[in-house]
Amino acid sequence: MADISKDIERPLGQTIRPPRAASRGFSAGTVGATLAVLAVVGISGAIALREKPFRKPEVLAVSTPKVTTAPTPVAEPAAPKAATPPKEASPKTGGPQIIHVQTEEGDGPPKAAIVIRDPSTVGQNLKIAHIPDRALIETGATGPLPMRAADGRRPFDVYARPWSGSRGARVAIVIGGLAVSQTGTQAAIAKLPAEVTLAFAPQGNSIGRWMQAARQSGHEIVMQVPLEPFDYPNVNPGRNTLTVAASPDENLKSLHWALSRTTNYTGVMNYMGARFSADSAAMGPFMAELGKRGLAYVDDGSSARSLAPDLALKDGVPFVAGDTSIDAVQDRGAILKKLDELEATARAKGFAVGIGSAFDLTVDTVSSWVTEAKKRGIEIVPISAVAIDPQKG
Repeated sequence: MADISKDIERPLGQTIRPPRAASRGFSAGTVGATLAVLAVVGISGAIALREKPFRKPEVLAVSTPKVTTAPTPVAEPAAPKAATPPKEASPKTGGPQIIHVQTEEGDGPPKAAIVIRDPSTVGQNLKIAHIPDRALIETGATGPLPMRAADGRRPFDVYARPWSGSRGARVAIVIGGLAVSQTGTQAAIAKLPAEVTLAFAPQGNSIGRWMQAARQSGHEIVMQVPLEPFDYPNVNPGRNTLTVAASPDENLKSLHWALSRTTNYTGVMNYMGARFSADSAAMGPFMAELGKRGLAYVDDGSSARSLAPDLALKDGVPFVAGDTSIDAVQDRGAILKKLDELEATARAKGFAVGIGSAFDLTVDTVSSWVTEAKKRGIEIVPISAVAIDPQKG
């Protein structure tokens, strides 16, 4: 009989549940799982207590790798690779390079742009522009001579300063007489915008040092060569002048002396030379030598009788002629007027070339004018950018 007193004390709505039978042991599955866990723990402990882990410490350390920051790629023209030493580099001579560039960053995936770059149109990397490319140097009796590389590269291509490549109004300015005055040379390199081309006089001093300073500052450079003027020797361009009376071999020897005064230049520019440049017997071998060595010829435009344009085309020499001398009159107003004429010419035909000398007044006037001309949409370009190159059609 049920215990009535206990039923009265129980809360309403609850029924008596039969007691569960006590478990009399563990199932086989539970025992197996327990043994497996104990086995894993035991093996782990044994490994941890070993004096020498069976993996090398440097392999285990990959969980905290050393992080190095890769240098940011520079969107500049590829540098030329020299044969020796390793520091000197030259541009790749293969086909166009396809470069993937990240153009945007944001919440979504980055957008990529593809740049197709033709190595034949890229000048020297400005970071190493002062380092000669050994593949472009021939050892001469008086010093290093420029030459075409075995792969066909020319000093004209390798040592050219990069520019935008646009076909807007362009002005090229060449300032000559560098290395004659040490203080004047230093001021010209420091003050003139990097787009201005500098021409070195072979009779100057410390040309190698000034060449490096000019190239490190971003300037393209050319070498001046003294050529015979009318009324020579009363009017004398200086030491080792190439003359009409000299034999071709004698003139080539004088040319090699001038060329060996430094390196890293794209071409040569005449210093005087109205008589020499009008004589085909004298000018022919001279221009042929420039073509053989891969150099450009810059005619200062002072002689209308110059045979240089036709001979340059014949010998495959990149050629450019000056439109005007900007500082024949050493007066700031006169120089500015000539520079404004250059701008007008550039707007009319696409480009113009001005030739000047490294006088303090010229340097200061050109520097200020270039700043203003850029604001008016004029691009100041190196002399190589406006040269007519027979080898490129």
